[in-house]
Amino acid sequence: MIAIGVVVFFAVVCVAAWLAMFPSAREACLALFDRFARRGSRAASRWSSRVAAQADDSSQAMRASGARTLRLFSRHRVLLLATVLLLGVPPLLILQLRQRPALEMYEGVDIDRGGSQVLALLRGERLVPPPELPPEVFVAAEATLLQMGVSAVVPEKIVSADRRWGRIDPDFQQRVLAVYQVMREQYGYEMALVEGYRSPQRQAELARGGKATRAGAGLSCHQYGLAADSAPLRDGKLQWDMNDPWTRQGYALYGKLAQEAGLEWGGSWRSLKDYVHVESKAACRAAIRAARG
Repeated sequence: MIAIGVVVFFAVVCVAAWLAMFPSAREACLALFDRFARRGSRAASRWSSRVAAQADDSSQAMRASGARTLRLFSRHRVLLLATVLLLGVPPLLILQLRQRPALEMYEGVDIDRGGSQVLALLRGERLVPPPELPPEVFVAAEATLLQMGVSAVVPEKIVSADRRWGRIDPDFQQRVLAVYQVMREQYGYEMALVEGYRSPQRQAELARGGKATRAGAGLSCHQYGLAADSAPLRDGKLQWDMNDPWTRQGYALYGKLAQEAGLEWGGSWRSLKDYVHVESKAACRAAIRAARG
């Protein structure tokens, strides 16, 4: 409704500006108005000469008023044009920008094409999880995280994390795998699963102190197979450093494509941003409610 109102308002203002700036337009409109006025006058005269006279007087008054209005528009056409731009352009820009929200950290990347590929994959054949990476990859990754300290983007103790795709919800699994495939084929990023299912004991351990997660046991989507932590892989190593442009863009692409697949990305959270994390929010809430009885 707001968009229709803005468009109608903009059209009316443009017509008024057109009449103010082009004399031929004013003359044509006056001629058209005069033609309708005369027709009305002739129709009224059939009923009564008095009514016809009143109609003619009214028509003349209206023509005179219209002429005065057009002369006023003509004298102030510059001001009118400026008013049109000030009132009409900002709402249209706001509507256009609202239809295409922008995420930080990626500019000039063809996300629309990637998003359409994600949806196409979800409608196609069932995707197969990639082979599990050697344990050495995660041992090295955990050592890197310990060195990074508070700047790390994932919880510590990833060596003992559960990375079995079979413990992840099937629908959620397919959405994550579709994102992985588009990341690899369209953008050249190889994604790796860092953690999928999480036991209540591990969740409680990670929640202590509130640095890794604020969700206690029973409240994390990981416990229901509806969340996954993933990281881009480069030269056989998982990448965490958000100061690195390649890594930063990779996580931004990952988050945007996950949202295209109907998932929530932890990097979009206002506090305690979790760039590696995606979850199926609606299904997770339903699972938590069911678990609470």
